[in-house]
Amino acid sequence: MAADEQRDRATRRRGAALEDAILGAAAEELRTTGYAAMTMDRVARRAGTNKNAIYRRWPTRAALGVAAYRRSADAELTVPDTGTLRGDALALLRAANTLWSSPRGTVLRDLLSAAGDDPDLLTLLREQAGGSGTDGAWLTLLERAVARGEAAAGATHPRVASVPMTLLRGEYALRGLPEVPDEVLTEIVDEVFLPLVRGRATGR
Repeated sequence: MAADEQRDRATRRRGAALEDAILGAAAEELRTTGYAAMTMDRVARRAGTNKNAIYRRWPTRAALGVAAYRRSADAELTVPDTGTLRGDALALLRAANTLWSSPRGTVLRDLLSAAGDDPDLLTLLREQAGGSGTDGAWLTLLERAVARGEAAAGATHPRVASVPMTLLRGEYALRGLPEVPDEVLTEIVDEVFLPLVRGRATGR
């Protein structure tokens, strides 16, 4: 029996505990060596497990890389409650911008850069852009706005919720910025997001 398999049996990590160890190891690899140098072998050694345990959960390196990034990024975003939709939207977008301009943001830019030569990675990043866990936070903002009478019920739509983060990702991906200026964040909220929310009231 291989040493890493013995280690797994000794520690008896299963389920969420093992997944957390793998994702944590993958996130550390992304931060220290970058996606291009990340391998299943390196992640397995760092996590103290074997490659089979990884492949059962994430069949490709791209799937593991995106999962590791998404877990670490989404965990740091909390849902603000300023009392207004505009205030909440700006606070959440600024929090995302701060995160993406941090060392974890470097990981995201590394993934986006590698996606040009990795079709699987590109597909997964596109899927994340349209269905990130952060969309739930934006839906919460919209639901609160509906409850306060700031928005019509029709505004609580996943496509509406995804717009601010999709535009922010675009600023990083297409413009190569190390950090998006605050005036751009304000434009995203005031010129795109809020008019879209108001437009839902009239069915447009």
